[in-house]
Amino acid sequence: MGEIVGAGVIAHVPTIVLPDDERRALNNGHESTLYSGLHDLKREVLNELRPDLVIVLDSHWFTTVEFVITSHERRRGFFTSEELPRGMSSVPYDIPGNPAFARRVGEIARDTPDCWITPIDNEHLPITYATTNLLPFLQGPEAWISLSLCQTAEPSDFATVGRVVAEAVADSDLRVVLLASGALSHTFHPLSKLRDHEAAGEEHIFSRAAAAADHAVIDAWARGDHASVLHGLGDFLAFKPEGRFGHYQILAAALGGADCVAPGRAFSHYENAIGTGQIHVWFDRPASGWTGAA
Repeated sequence: MGEIVGAGVIAHVPTIVLPDDERRALNNGHESTLYSGLHDLKREVLNELRPDLVIVLDSHWFTTVEFVITSHERRRGFFTSEELPRGMSSVPYDIPGNPAFARRVGEIARDTPDCWITPIDNEHLPITYATTNLLPFLQGPEAWISLSLCQTAEPSDFATVGRVVAEAVADSDLRVVLLASGALSHTFHPLSKLRDHEAAGEEHIFSRAAAAADHAVIDAWARGDHASVLHGLGDFLAFKPEGRFGHYQILAAALGGADCVAPGRAFSHYENAIGTGQIHVWFDRPASGWTGAA
């Protein structure tokens, strides 16, 4: 029987893959903890867990009529961002996959009412930097697959997908890590003012209200209070969390939904990225299980 051995909400901001001097220059000469925190996460967590499979819940990959999970034997190529080609251009990637697991997710989805997840192994399927930006920091010998966020999905759909992923994990013999790759509040400053807000300090978050809403979520995570985050999702959506917070909604559902009691530990400070709220938060599997049941 497989198990989810750890999970995290992880920031994938483009600055983490910039050259050192450029990254520090944007932050008044200081290092971003989003950069150093990923190195810490690899050393302190992933190297110890040694998972068989990492599933990236990719908040940049928007599908429309279904969720899509990558089912390639291997994804390899060069990534150039259509959004920011100056900072991410012809970046090589080489990612072994797990087609059998992806197909099992699709099979369970077909047998689950109101659930649509399709495994796709097309060699030309695009990849996004919500996946590729994590690779230089976190990739090891394990397989990696990506799962899209369906842009027409509602909270009940994200919850169903999370439960299907968890069932597929339990039906396997794999040790699995979930990476919810995306931000908290996600409103950018306008272009004319954007360059005044590139430093990491919280004073550059788009609004005080957005920062306060982010802190409420982060504080609840620290307490293991996933119920309050999920029950308060309607209010938090007013601050436009990335991907309508679908990456976290899937993660939470896979860990037991509102019954999940796993406390989060921060692997970075709460930082700004041109107005958006960013942090790395890791959830270790409690000894009593994700929902506190022995």
